[in-house]
Amino acid sequence: MEKTLDERLSLLEAGQQQTNELLLSQKTVFNFDEVAVYTHLSKSYLYKLTSTGGIPCYRPNGKQIYFDRAEIDKWLLSNKAPTSDEIESKAASYVTLNKKGRGK
Repeated sequence: MEKTLDERLSLLEAGQQQTNELLLSQKTVFNFDEVAVYTHLSKSYLYKLTSTGGIPCYRPNGKQIYFDRAEIDKWLLSNKAPTSDEIESKAASYVTLNKKGRGK
């Protein structure tokens, strides 16, 4: 069976996206567009983060913005949401340590 032009185009685009993702996985320094693709953040939100200091970035010549991949990975993994087990453990510790005035 022959594939339609749209099907072939979709396959080519999917292959290009995989190639781009593979190339990004090999880089250690990203430019603005690359970090937007890597983080899946919109460019407008990313620009807001860079202008407010919300994301680590570098401006070696004052204009172009660059990002260190390791720092971006660390930033992406910040503000970890606790698991239910961690919350329960913390609550149990709190109750144990704060039994003031109970059961005398």
